[in-house]
This record gives sequence, C-alpha cells and structure tokens, in this order.
Amino acid sequence: MKFEISNQLVESLRPDKAELDINKPYLFLHEHEVQKSGKVEAVNTIFLTNKECPFKCVMCDLWRHTTDEPTPEGAIVHQIEYALDRLPDASVIKLYNSGNFFDGKAIPVSDYRAISGLISPYDHVIVENHPKLTGPYIREFKDQLNGTFEIAMGLETIHPYVLPKLNKQITTDLFKKSTDHLNEIGIDVRAFILLNPPFLTDESENIEWCLRSVEFAFEAGVTACSIIPTRAGNGIMDKLQENGDFVPPRLEALEAVFEQALKLKKGRVFCDVWDLEKFSDCDKCIDQRKDRIDKMNLIQNIIPNIECSCRT
Repeated sequence: MKFEISNQLVESLRPDKAELDINKPYLFLHEHEVQKSGKVEAVNTIFLTNKECPFKCVMCDLWRHTTDEPTPEGAIVHQIEYALDRLPDASVIKLYNSGNFFDGKAIPVSDYRAISGLISPYDHVIVENHPKLTGPYIREFKDQLNGTFEIAMGLETIHPYVLPKLNKQITTDLFKKSTDHLNEIGIDVRAFILLNPPFLTDESENIEWCLRSVEFAFEAGVTACSIIPTRAGNGIMDKLQENGDFVPPRLEALEAVFEQALKLKKGRVFCDVWDLEKFSDCDKCIDQRKDRIDKMNLIQNIIPNIECSCRT
C-alpha cells in the first residue's frame, strides 16, 4: 500500500513522547572530537529539552524528547546550568535541541544573553538549525559569543527523488544558499547526511548517493559531514519498512561509505555510532567494530578492518 507523506500522517503514526522536565536537559555527554584545525578537543554536548521542531521530517525521531508548548523564558538557561555543573572542562560545546536553535519557540531570543554568558569559557560553540531558519537572529547570537561558531544543518541527501519526499521542506539550492550566507558572516557549517534514507532501497545506490551528498556538502562550503545510518522506530519509518520503502543499512555498508568518504580528503567526516548494534548481525565483533569507527572519527584515517568469522 502506497500513501502520501504529510505532517498529519507522520504525527498520527508516532508512539508516545518521553516524560521530560523543562528545567533539565534530557541528556548530556563529555566526548572528544577532531576540530577543523586537526587537533582533538574535549567536547561537552548538551541535549536541550524544548518545543518540538515545526518540520515533520519522515526519518526524524528527535521529537520524542520535545514538548508541545513553547519553551518558557529561562528554562534553557537552567538546563545549561544543570549540565555544566555536572560536566568536566572542555573547549568545545554543542547545544543540540532536537530541532532548530533559531526557532524562537524552542530557544527564546530573550535567553541569548544569558546563554552566551554561560558558555563564554568555550572556544567553539556548535548548534543545530534548519536551513529555512537562517535569519538575522543568528548574527545576533554569534556576536555575543567569545569563541568561534558553527551550525549543523541536515542536508540528508541530494537524491532528486528522495529529498522532496522526506517532508523536510528544503532543496539543495536552499542548503547551498544558507551555507554561503553563514560562511560569509564567519560561521562554519557541518552537514548531516543519511545512509539509506527512505525511498532508496538498493544498497549500492545508497552508498553512491550518500557519497555524492557528502561531496556536494563539501563543495557547498561545509567543514564537516556526519554520516547517520537511518533508523526505524518512529512510527512512519516502520510503516515504510513494512511497505518495502525503507531498508535499514547494514553495518558493512556504513563502514564502506565512511571509508570512501574519508578517502575524499575534502574535510572532516564523522560516522554516527548511536545504536550501532541495530545494524549488525554479529554479537562477537560489534564492540570492536564500534571502537574502530570511534578511532577513525578521531584520526580521520582508515585503519584495518576487524577480522571475524561473520566476514568469511
């Protein structure tokens, strides 16, 4: 059975949202990541709790940790204070909010000054945002920071048939225009790229289009690409999988596309390892293979594959 993708359909198939405290982030992490300079730095990542993103992308499951009402003033400030009190020192901070930092209903503009004050010790700040929301508030926030600034945007894919069906409401031209503007005002951009988006089910095509999307992003002016294996579990993706319109990527394909993207040497490439075991059929080697990807994320070079009986 085929059906038309719409906001209403995406929302109607969702499971319940998580229970949240608006004064606490739903998660925070201390990590390490290689920077544009080539140096590996400590990174504090805070996943903020705020109003749901207005865009209902087919593949997204980030709405699980969002609220239905606009974020009250001061709540984001409390969340950042809460996390920073529990995190060690770092030189880079990511403020990820399951949507768009420059959506005023998610991150109140009135909180910018307090937020920038809290993160003033950091040398580099990274947030996420939709290309459509590349507006004047970005410069306002950037000018309040002590360090450099970077915005992560979802390109997802440049496949001409798939991208319009993701319900993301962007085009490759919009992504390029947004990246150009951000670069012009001194802001770095990283792109999120999907491996195995819905509506593309052949493995070789998925690898090809993922790589083509990475190349496009670098040519558009990004400094880093994060490759994300597409997951089911949000309702609509499960329905698409049942209908044969979505096939989860195999771990072997993720490793292959990551290696080929690194070989491009056009900028930093990261491979997302969140829930990596979902893409593996072998319990014996999954931990070692995840460690291998983690190391390659840091050194930005290919290291030998893990040997396992599952590969013979």
